Amino acid sequence: MTGINDLMTDEQIMEAVKNGDLEQASILYARYHQRIFNFLARMTLDREQGEDLMQNVFLRLLKYRQSYKEGMRFQSWIYQMARNAFSDYYQAHKNKFNQFVDVQQLGNKASSAHEEMEQEEKEELLNRSLALLSDDQRELLVLTRYQHMKYEEVALMMNTSVANIKVKVHRAIGKLREHYFQLEQL
Repeated sequence: MTGINDLMTDEQIMEAVKNGDLEQASILYARYHQRIFNFLARMTLDREQGEDLMQNVFLRLLKYRQSYKEGMRFQSWIYQMARNAFSDYYQAHKNKFNQFVDVQQLGNKASSAHEEMEQEEKEELLNRSLALLSDDQRELLVLTRYQHMKYEEVALMMNTSVANIKVKVHRAIGKLREHYFQLEQL
């Protein structure tokens, strides 16, 4: 059975939250919590910290709901909040990011044990390579490749041009490839 809330856009729901209907925030949470968690877990390289920061983002959604402007894309707005939450966390934990932190394995399970092991090794290499990127490069790849955000949306969120985002993503992929092949040789 489809409820009226299923037919409302994220922007309409956020307007309701902004106007005091705080229960509507649960719909936005249901729609976005997994994506925000995935983004933050990849940015922090820590699933537990990603979970904590994701909760923080939704608390900020309520606290700063008045900053949401009518006509603004909700997805861009909440990802900006997630970026800010990560930035605050990063500033408080800079030393941790100077060391490599292993990312818990996520991914598809291959059918055979050998294929599964190869897949895990490739994912491990990819995650280690991702961890070696600068925060800006990792953020761009997480947003465009893992969160499947369009370049236009990322450009809007980062207050820059689409061409600039394309160039930066291209460079980040090149750097990721470079790190990957270097680690593969070890």
